Amino acid sequence: MTREKLEKYFEEYYSLCYRVAFTQVKAHADAEDIAQEVFMRLLRYQPKFACMEHEKAWMIRATLNLSRDFIKSKWHSSTVALDAVAETEKSYFHVPYLKEDETLWMVLRLPEKYKNCLYLFYYEDYSIEEISDLLEMPKNTVKTNLRRGREELKKAIQSE
Repeated sequence: MTREKLEKYFEEYYSLCYRVAFTQVKAHADAEDIAQEVFMRLLRYQPKFACMEHEKAWMIRATLNLSRDFIKSKWHSSTVALDAVAETEKSYFHVPYLKEDETLWMVLRLPEKYKNCLYLFYYEDYSIEEISDLLEMPKNTVKTNLRRGREELKKAIQSE
């Protein structure tokens, strides 16, 4: 892979990988490490992509898998977990087209199955079919997780 091609991937997908990792691990440094590891794997394996959608899906899938591996790791399980994102960390997670979104922080507190579906659907503009492929789950499961996630989110907003 040429340097120019790697730089193109980095410019195109780093912020996406970082945001997806941050939704999983909720820590700036860990999300950066995971995003960097995605690019190391891209460089190491040099997958061939059929189209732009396929490369974007590969980047998200790799980020989700690395995030899950990180969460399951001995290091992560033997350290103090953050139940909520610290106020100082919020400034690092920036969705380019939004100035402020408190709903996002409520979404990040939901169980993983709801959080992933809601985030990909509302914040990354993926369709139910695309989410189904990315998360390797049936379309009806994605629809159910979206519906239940919205219900949980509604309860969380009402209790605030």
